Amino acid sequence: MATLLSWLGRKDLDHMKADKPASIATIALKGKVLDRIIILANAWDDEWHDYQDWLMRKLACAGRSRTTVTIQRVRITSPIDYSSITKVMQKQLHAISVDADQIYLNLTSGSPTMAVISVLLGKSIGKCQLIQTSPKGDLIEVEIPVDFATEYTKASTDALQELTSDNPKLDPAFDSITAKSTTMRHLVKKAQRLALSDLPALVLGESGSGKEVMATAIHNASYRADKAFRAVNCGALPESLVDSVLFGHVKGAFTGAGSDHAGLFEQADGGTLFLDEVGELPLNVQVKLLRALQQKEITRVGDVKTKTIDVRIIAATHQDLFQMISEGTFREDLFYRLAVGVIDMPPLRSRVEDIPSLIDVLMTEINQQTEKHPLFDSKKISDDAIKFAQSYQWPGNIRELWNTLNRAVLWSESNSISDQDLQSSVLSACKIRAGSSAFTVPGDIQQHIDSIRKNAVHSALEYSRGNKSKAAEALGLKSHQTLSGWMTKLGIEE
Repeated sequence: MATLLSWLGRKDLDHMKADKPASIATIALKGKVLDRIIILANAWDDEWHDYQDWLMRKLACAGRSRTTVTIQRVRITSPIDYSSITKVMQKQLHAISVDADQIYLNLTSGSPTMAVISVLLGKSIGKCQLIQTSPKGDLIEVEIPVDFATEYTKASTDALQELTSDNPKLDPAFDSITAKSTTMRHLVKKAQRLALSDLPALVLGESGSGKEVMATAIHNASYRADKAFRAVNCGALPESLVDSVLFGHVKGAFTGAGSDHAGLFEQADGGTLFLDEVGELPLNVQVKLLRALQQKEITRVGDVKTKTIDVRIIAATHQDLFQMISEGTFREDLFYRLAVGVIDMPPLRSRVEDIPSLIDVLMTEINQQTEKHPLFDSKKISDDAIKFAQSYQWPGNIRELWNTLNRAVLWSESNSISDQDLQSSVLSACKIRAGSSAFTVPGDIQQHIDSIRKNAVHSALEYSRGNKSKAAEALGLKSHQTLSGWMTKLGIEE
């Protein structure tokens, strides 16, 4: 069966009114006899019926009355949207290829974007012939002397050789990750290989070890970099709302659902969705997540229709998922779906060589933030302080290091942070001096922490002369309301 597949062009309709053939009619009347003509259209639907009747009459007059003509309505975002046009053409070519012996693709009608997609997809089908017409009505069979498959294979091979060389060129997206240590250098190389694929990824590691930074870098180094990146901490979602937040809901699905809502999967369509603390998801939501990974479909809460989505999932957790599987709190099939590309972030105590560089980066950021405070000068960190940082265990990892440096900058009265300044800024119960193997807890740890917070609030209020907004900013709190909450809890009078 010989089939012509073409987009409907404005010239096809305009020439019909003058009873003159444009591109589609020229191919149908002058080219090889066709069994069917399928015309794709998304506009000018009030003229479709007239055009179909006119073309069938022309075919009958030319002795080609057996050729059927169908005009199909398709949905595309715009005539220049590559994504939606590609999806339509892939679906149509798949359906036609089942029973067609020869497929002709018209490159003349429609937009240039439609022609480009037709060339790219048509070249991948052996029984497909690209065809176009000239302004004079000549038929031209298009031959493009490029083997796309060979070119793609060559480019892929070159990229793979570069990745496996001793000194691979790292994507700038990974510049945000400090990797001086051998452990981190190997890990970043591994992450780059993963970024160039489109596989699901699972980032493991302790809290504060930089899992979201790694996930962001993988997204930014992937071909999805120009699309959306959405991140959510699954452990912070109320169980009653997690389904709606991830998959969306329709109006009236539950009390308070006053309108349709697109969930994070739809918001990240074409891009990446980062699910932090994925082990906190309820089992019923894990089932829907598994379906989204397997079928690439989601269903909004309260809806009966499924939506097709194209989302790369990067999940992260600090929990032992194998233990959770044995306890029945995490689905084994979901684990193996997620754990295709696994990145295991090392704790900060296992990458001591990175600490000086990390401190340099963090101190630069902190000094930039404190520039707006009139009483603060730019501060440096002493070599002794760096040595202490390298000897300390940092149970809270990079997040704890960041917060400790912030406190040291805030309380240090010198322009250089000493090792004593850094030690006194550590809040953890396991303050370990270099060479020491024991630690002491100063009484009740919560009381100790509350005492430190209370002193910090008093100092910040004194510095800001009672201005709570400035005091909150100096303490690194989100707002003066947060500071008020602290003051109430600590028993500090207004």
